[in-house]
Amino acid sequence: MLEFLTFIIGLIVGSFLNVCIYRIPRELSIIYPASHCTECGYNLSWFDLIPLFSYMGLRGRCRSCGSPISLRYPLIELLTGIVFLMQYIMYGLTPAFMIYAFLMSILIVVFFIDLEHMIIPNKLVMLAAIAALVVALANAFVPLDIYGDTRWWNPFLGALLGSGFLLMVAVLGSLIFNSDEAMGGGDIKLMLPLGLLLGWRLTILTLFLSVLIAGGVGILLLALKITSRKSLIPFGPFIVIACFISIMWGYQIINWYWGIY
Repeated sequence: MLEFLTFIIGLIVGSFLNVCIYRIPRELSIIYPASHCTECGYNLSWFDLIPLFSYMGLRGRCRSCGSPISLRYPLIELLTGIVFLMQYIMYGLTPAFMIYAFLMSILIVVFFIDLEHMIIPNKLVMLAAIAALVVALANAFVPLDIYGDTRWWNPFLGALLGSGFLLMVAVLGSLIFNSDEAMGGGDIKLMLPLGLLLGWRLTILTLFLSVLIAGGVGILLLALKITSRKSLIPFGPFIVIACFISIMWGYQIINWYWGIY
């Protein structure tokens, strides 16, 4: 029953994340006006806003004008529900689950905004940073089990390593390749709150996995001739994917890696 309830809460949160993904990059309020059709302005009723089911009931079209509704909306709702469910199964009803569910809610918004607009809004980074700083300071007084050890400086070292590494990549890219596009400023800022919440071990793993996944996807896109070598690919989505993997299976991956040696 709790698993089902967690999934439903994830669907509801995902519905709100859709609003954030559409409005934040357009600098619109996420509260006002009420949800409406972007084509005809029809204000959606409560029965038009039931996650997944409203989309299926309306057959993917606006009730008023019949304009198609993007499939992205139910997919993001479903994705959020699955993410919440997986994290609940992994961590149970614990502070770790609450922290990671909140983090992934922000990161899902980051993923789709960066993918579409190639920006990571400062408002999202600031929200994540405030929450991460509160958690890191709380850990200094009451050690939390999300960091893998009880040393108070663990999250702060993670923030330094995460943002510091990407800053170094940006500086080297600017000096060697005479380009300011090697690493976006949003990616550098995003790793600050992620480092605070992940600790130094999972931060290093997240960086490694993000580069590995980005390289693999980049090679695939080049092979399929979807992009060229001069194409710009947002790095934020790869950070989000790598962070989720680290949250779910990070310490198992680290223990497996060290076990090889």
